Amino acid sequence: MYPDNSTSSDNTRWTDNATRSGSNRLRTSDTEREQVATILRGAMAEGRLTLEEGEERLTAVYAAKYRDELAPLTADLPHGGRRALAETPEAQAATRRGVRRHAGFVLLVAAALTGLWILSGAHFFWPVIPLVFLFMGLMRHARYGRYHHHPYYGHRVAPWNAPDYR
Repeated sequence: MYPDNSTSSDNTRWTDNATRSGSNRLRTSDTEREQVATILRGAMAEGRLTLEEGEERLTAVYAAKYRDELAPLTADLPHGGRRALAETPEAQAATRRGVRRHAGFVLLVAAALTGLWILSGAHFFWPVIPLVFLFMGLMRHARYGRYHHHPYYGHRVAPWNAPDYR
């Protein structure tokens, strides 16, 4: 996040550093171009874009040098076209792998808690309490396929370390 130079120093707004403009523009990568191209191909397959319009936008995607040139190409698509990325075979396979990994973890924890319950000799099956929450999380992951672990926000620079901070 960087300060927006168009405001006064009293009322500083912060803008996202992903698509800076001006002399601080960020160059785009081949991976980002391919993601936008996948979005556009999906929109063409859904009938949201005509063949001519899709080809025109694909040409612009592969000609783009900076990130801020990619955003307008998908701005008029629902959710910025990001749903098309989630429906690719690679993304669906990654979701299935994630759900299997999550299920394995839940089963391992269930076995460990059940073993502790057996060793404790308690009459009440107390492992049911944490297992209910673990299974609820697993069902949410299986149904929606959106479990994203974000341990920290290390991708951003602190405002006082920004190149254009006053």
